[in-house]
Amino acid sequence: MIEMAMRQVFLGIGSNLGNREENLKNALCRIGEEIGSILISSSVYETEPWGFDADNQFLNMVIKIETKLIPPDLLDALLEIERSMGRVRDKKQYSSRVIDIDILFYEDHVIAYHKLRIPHPYIPDRRFVLVPLIEIAPDFIHPVFHKSVKELLCSCSDNSAVRIVTDYSDDR
Repeated sequence: MIEMAMRQVFLGIGSNLGNREENLKNALCRIGEEIGSILISSSVYETEPWGFDADNQFLNMVIKIETKLIPPDLLDALLEIERSMGRVRDKKQYSSRVIDIDILFYEDHVIAYHKLRIPHPYIPDRRFVLVPLIEIAPDFIHPVFHKSVKELLCSCSDNSAVRIVTDYSDDR
C-alpha cells in the first residue's frame, strides 16, 4: 500500500442557521476526527450573506489543516460532514445553511475537474474569506493570480461588513 504524503489545505467554514457557533465547533471537531489535524484556526467573524438575501448573518472562519486525503476524497468527506450536519443544497442558488465547508487552497495546486475547483474560484471576491485568511496566512500566494492574500484583499471589490466575534489568537 502506498502511503499518501500529508498535504496542507485551507478550508473556509460558515454557518447562518441554528446555533451558528455550535455548528462551527461541531464542524471543527468532525474535520479533526475524520479529515486531518487542524494546524491553525482564524478568529470567528460575523459577516453578511454573499450572493443572496437572508435574515441571518453568517459566522465564518478559515482553518489550515494537514490531511492525507487527495482532493476528490477530501471533497467527498467534507460534503458528507455537511450532509450529516443538516446541510441541504439547492443547486439553483445560494441559500442559508447550517454549515458550509469550502476547500480554499490545497497546497499550491490548481485543480479543475467535475465539481471540484481549487483554488476556490471566488476567493478574490469575498471579504468573508480573505479577512480570516489574512489572519492565519497573510503571505500565502494564490497559485493562479500570483498575489498574496493581503494583495487580494487590497484589490477586492466586496465591501460587505466583516466583524470579528471571537478572537482565538490567544489559543494559538
